Amino acid sequence: MKVVLGGMAAATVLMIAGSAAAQDKTKDSAMQIFVAQKCTQCHSIAGKGSKKGKLDDVGKKLTAAQIREWIVDPVGTAAKTTPPPTRKPPMKKKAIPEGEVDILVDYLATLKG
Repeated sequence: MKVVLGGMAAATVLMIAGSAAAQDKTKDSAMQIFVAQKCTQCHSIAGKGSKKGKLDDVGKKLTAAQIREWIVDPVGTAAKTTPPPTRKPPMKKKAIPEGEVDILVDYLATLKG
């Protein structure tokens, strides 16, 4: 019985460690994209970037689908937002590969402040 429980505990620890490593990799990839796409000129995460556009709790305010809309079609999304955003300059559309959009959305959706 002790051997079985010990094995289960070890497996659980490995799963948690693997999950944490996967989350770190996703975060690292997302932050690389965030910086490469120059999102930091207007937005920040964990104090990195412009302090005017903090995204530390964006996952609490927006769904993953809404975050994707802002990334893929910021002009259209701003036009249908009530009240309209007052940020100047307005967010511009960037040609971000779909795989990179997925990584950004997945990570940003986890940011709950």
